Amino acid sequence: NQLYDKIAVIIEQSRQNVVTAVNLTMVYTYYEIGRYIVEDEQQGEQRAKYGKSVLKELSARLAKEFGKGFSERNLEQMRFFYQTYSKQISQTVFAELQETNNQSNIISPAMSDQLPEKSATVLRKLPFTLSWSHYLVLMREENPDARRFYEIEAAKQQWSVRQLAHQCASSLYERLALSRDKKEVMRLANEGQIVEKPKDVLKNPLVLNFLEMEEKSTYTETQLETAIIDKLQLFLLEMGKGFLFEARQKRFTFDEEHFYVDLVLYNRLLQCYVLIDLKTKKLKHQDLGQMQMYVNYFDREVKLPSENPTIGILLCKQKNDSVVELTLPDNANIYASQYSLYLPDKQLLQSKLTEWVEEFEDRGC
Repeated sequence: NQLYDKIAVIIEQSRQNVVTAVNLTMVYTYYEIGRYIVEDEQQGEQRAKYGKSVLKELSARLAKEFGKGFSERNLEQMRFFYQTYSKQISQTVFAELQETNNQSNIISPAMSDQLPEKSATVLRKLPFTLSWSHYLVLMREENPDARRFYEIEAAKQQWSVRQLAHQCASSLYERLALSRDKKEVMRLANEGQIVEKPKDVLKNPLVLNFLEMEEKSTYTETQLETAIIDKLQLFLLEMGKGFLFEARQKRFTFDEEHFYVDLVLYNRLLQCYVLIDLKTKKLKHQDLGQMQMYVNYFDREVKLPSENPTIGILLCKQKNDSVVELTLPDNANIYASQYSLYLPDKQLLQSKLTEWVEEFEDRGC
């Protein structure tokens, strides 16, 4: 059994390595095709006017020789892929790739077996880490910072194409950025989401469109809670990195009176409890005071000495930042975050983020 297990692991790893290498090879192939098309079009202004007919003829010939996958639309996407990502590839790596390609003739979308070790080593130097389908989603992002963020997170979190598309559509980058200062916004673009402190897990707003609840319908906090529990996996994905579910309606007793926390999560990256109270109406200062009591109880009676202070999040339909700031002390580990039952307006969030960054620049931050 031990011998079988060891060999099975090697086989699985090898298969995965082959799949990864083939995906990278396909992405590079399409990048190269895009480069040749762009260079051909840039030979002169008069030549560029015939680009459409050139692509049509090229598509017909490639499809006849190599089969599906070379429609005009696909060739246009390859061209756009090169135009989008060409600045990320250093000239040194590019020259090495060309040399290796000439020597081993490895660049072929139809590869199914394995790559020479030297070729695979060179391919690993590429900035590409995802499949072609992932890059088709990423190319829709006009903001290069947002595009880089999604690319990093998709690789780190091993997002499927569907998950990546959802995160882009839900404006994850903008929602995280609006909860940060200018320095942290730049860090998002260069490193992805790094969870080191409570504020790193906050989004504004939290998007709960997967609950499939009507925005204008009347619903209670209990109904909202039940809908979240029914779609718990998606809710934890929306909450972000490191979240684990512990309980709903967690009861604790103090001074012979029972209290109930709507949702109790644990974040393994921050190593602390995260308490969530749901509010389907406008947030009031009494709600903040209640959450402060919940957090105090968990800090004093539940958390271990080795764990970090408890975080409290009030997930509300509507909030007033002035009320939150006036009610809570500066060092409170309590946050108010709005939720939305539909995908936010991406352009509106992008506009807000631009204003947010400009505000920091005006203050000299």
